[in-house]
Amino acid sequence: MNIEEIYKLFEQHPFVSTDSRNCIPGSIFIALKGENFNGNAFVSQSLEKGCVYAITDEPEYVTNNRIVLVEDCLRTLQDLARYHRKKLGTPVIGITGTNGKTTTKELTAAVLSKQYNVLFTQGNLNNHIGVPLTLLQLKPEHEIAIIEMGANHLGEIKTLSEIAMPDYGLITNVGKAHLEGFGSFEGVIQTKGELYEYIRRTKGKIFISHENPYLNKISDHIDKVLYGTENSLFVSGNVSGSSPFVSLEWKCKEGSYSVHTHLIGAYNLDNILAAVAIGCFFGITPENINAAIENYIPENNRSQLKDTGKNRLIIDAYNANPTSMSAALENFKNIPDTPKALILGDMKELGNSSKEEHQKIVDLLKNLPIQKIFLCGSCFESVAKGIFPVFKETEELLNVLKQEKLEGYTFLIKGSRSMKLERVVDWL
Repeated sequence: MNIEEIYKLFEQHPFVSTDSRNCIPGSIFIALKGENFNGNAFVSQSLEKGCVYAITDEPEYVTNNRIVLVEDCLRTLQDLARYHRKKLGTPVIGITGTNGKTTTKELTAAVLSKQYNVLFTQGNLNNHIGVPLTLLQLKPEHEIAIIEMGANHLGEIKTLSEIAMPDYGLITNVGKAHLEGFGSFEGVIQTKGELYEYIRRTKGKIFISHENPYLNKISDHIDKVLYGTENSLFVSGNVSGSSPFVSLEWKCKEGSYSVHTHLIGAYNLDNILAAVAIGCFFGITPENINAAIENYIPENNRSQLKDTGKNRLIIDAYNANPTSMSAALENFKNIPDTPKALILGDMKELGNSSKEEHQKIVDLLKNLPIQKIFLCGSCFESVAKGIFPVFKETEELLNVLKQEKLEGYTFLIKGSRSMKLERVVDWL
């Protein structure tokens, strides 16, 4: 069955599932494969749970006329999403970057939702499966779609751009993350820049930070909307306060405005200005832009502030890389609270650069006015043993925290998601 025929089925049953445990009655199940699973084995189960059709790429699972055989299920999912996105023609904003893409996506969605019916990536569904699943949720009533695109290998943003076909693009920044997959910092720039390549080829438009030298270097011959700190830009702004929530003074052609956020860290300046610039471009009033930004509260362990009654916690344990770790530490240094405590977990997927990058963080810590420092993970252990308290596993750190019963501290908790540092929260 070709993609046009499959799309006719989708038009009649417009919900796709790739998880046989989450089969909404009347939906279509697409069997995907991974290193440790084969969705084809659950084709019959998906029909029993209420799916109208199931799509498989293994002939032995075709046992009745409600099971559709294709050459490759993943490609079918992606082609179906591309076909649907093209048919509806909804304007799409593609967002990628090393740090801040989820926060920027959420802020932008909040701003645009003041005037438009917006579809936007939920959670972190930003990969080769999550992007098509998001696009397949597009309805005729949606006026704008915001698609977050993540990558940890060369060529992934190119693939996602070909699926989502963004009319507008935004790269938040480029930094040292997933070096194991990208090979080098230059590989990060090349991969993120694949969004610009698509926009350049299709004559779309990008929103770009005027002060980012890496992004400006690869953005020639693209229609640009500039934001940053210089007064002459489409949108400009500066941090006016950060203790710990960021306040901003920003301006556009309509005038100058102040906004007070629930975001922690002056490094969020670019993320906020990006959302403001997109909002202004699409005609959102400054008053509504401010209201959207002021009402946005981060969650999912992304720069969350939590007062436990015993301590004040800045929880930033969703991800970590050398760029975001350094920025978080710089911001934490400038928060006037005292005493301060720090829990850092390993930064993953840095490949051959791992020891060097963890050493840089340890060297940075030596000069910070922080009363208690706890490091966690084998990478930190290899460079910080004998310098700071370091624990190979989060469980070992938990045992110490249970005994110390620390109170009265402002904590920064940051590390890669796989370290599961959020587990320490209950003991602080």
